[in-house]
Amino acid sequence: MSLPPTPRPYGPRPDWQPPLTQLPVAQLERRFQAFAIDRLFSWGIPALVGVLTWVALGDEPWSIVAAVVIALVVVWLAMAIAIGVNGSSPGKAARGLRVVHHGTGTPIGAGPALVRSLVLALSGLPTFGIGVATLAWTAVEDRGSQRRGWHDHLAGSVVVDVRPAPEVQEEGQQDAPRHIVNLTAMRLVPAPPVEALVPPTRSVEHSMRRQAPAQSVPRPMPQSAPQPTSPPMPQPAPQHAAPPPMSAPMPAPMQVPPSAPRHAAPPPASQHLAPGSPPAPRWRVRFDDGQSFTVDGVVLVGRRPEPRAGEDVSRLVPLASADMSVSKTHAQFGPAADGALVVMDRGSTNGSTLVRQGVSRQLSPGRAATLVDGDTVVFGDRHMVVSREG
Repeated sequence: MSLPPTPRPYGPRPDWQPPLTQLPVAQLERRFQAFAIDRLFSWGIPALVGVLTWVALGDEPWSIVAAVVIALVVVWLAMAIAIGVNGSSPGKAARGLRVVHHGTGTPIGAGPALVRSLVLALSGLPTFGIGVATLAWTAVEDRGSQRRGWHDHLAGSVVVDVRPAPEVQEEGQQDAPRHIVNLTAMRLVPAPPVEALVPPTRSVEHSMRRQAPAQSVPRPMPQSAPQPTSPPMPQPAPQHAAPPPMSAPMPAPMQVPPSAPRHAAPPPASQHLAPGSPPAPRWRVRFDDGQSFTVDGVVLVGRRPEPRAGEDVSRLVPLASADMSVSKTHAQFGPAADGALVVMDRGSTNGSTLVRQGVSRQLSPGRAATLVDGDTVVFGDRHMVVSREG
C-alpha cells in the first residue's frame, strides 16, 4: 500500500525567482555610474598596454598605436560578448545591474550586444559629452517608462536592477490570550472579616507602680579642703615727689615804635562813558500777494506753517501755491542778535532761492543766510522782497 504524496504547501517555491522582466528598471544614476566604470576599463587597459609596449619596444610610435588599437578592440569585444551572454559587465556587476531582453528577460545575445556596445562606444568619443548626453536624454524621454535609450531600442534590451530586495521580517505568532481579571467583580466580593486585637489588661498594682514617683535620697555634699593662708604682702614705703625745676624767666616783649600814619591813595580818575550805540535797524518784507509787515521776531512761511514743540514764533504766514511747490513749513526768517535779518530753509521739497542784484543762489537747508536791503527770496512759486527802514 503506497502512501499518498505529501501535499506541497501553498505559495511559491523557496528557490523560485521572478522573471527578469518583473525586476525594477535600473535608475539612471546607477546606470551612469556603471557606464563610467566600464569606460575606465575600456580606456585604462589599452593605455596600460601602450605604456608596456613603449617600455618594451622603445621609441616606435606605430607599434605603440597598433598595440593600443588592438587592446581597444579586444576589450570592446570582450565586454560586448559578456553583456550578450550574461548581461553583465564590470560596471554593471559593481552596481548590481543587468542587461536583458525587454520582452523575455533573457540575455540579448552577442549580435545585439555588439550593436549596443558600438553605439555606446561612439557616444563615448571625445565630443565634449554631447553623445553621452544624447543617449541619456533618449532614456529619460522613453515613452515606455523603461528608461530605454537609442542603444537599447536597437538591441531590444532593457537594464534592470538585480540587487536582492530587502527582506521583510514576518510578524511572529501572537502570544496566547492572557487571563482577563474582572476588576468590577473583585470590588463586589466582600472582604474577609478581620479580628480586632484586644490589648492585654494590666493589674492596678502594676499601674500604680508605674505612676508612683521614685523618692530621691539626698546625697551628702562634699566638704571642700581648707585653703592655705598666705602671709601678708609688705606695703612699699611712700615716695616723696621731687620739687619741680625752676623755669627760666621769659624775656620782655620788644617795644615797636608806632609807625607814621599812611596817606590814602588818591581815587582813580573817572572814566568817560562811550557814546550810546545806534538803534537796531528795522526790516520790512513785502510778499507778491501784497501783504507787508515789519519783522519783529521769527516768522514761518509755508502752505500751512506750524512751529515745532516749544518754538517761539511771532508770526505765521500761509502762502497759497498753485503748483504745490511750497512746502507745508517752507522756511523761516527773523532778526539776528546783531540786528541783521537772516533767512533759513527748513528742508523744503523744492528749496529756497536768494536773488541779490540779479544773481540767484540756492539756500542750504538748515543754514541761515544774511539778507540785505533789496534782496528777494523765492519760496517755490512765491517770493518776498526785503527792505530796511531806518
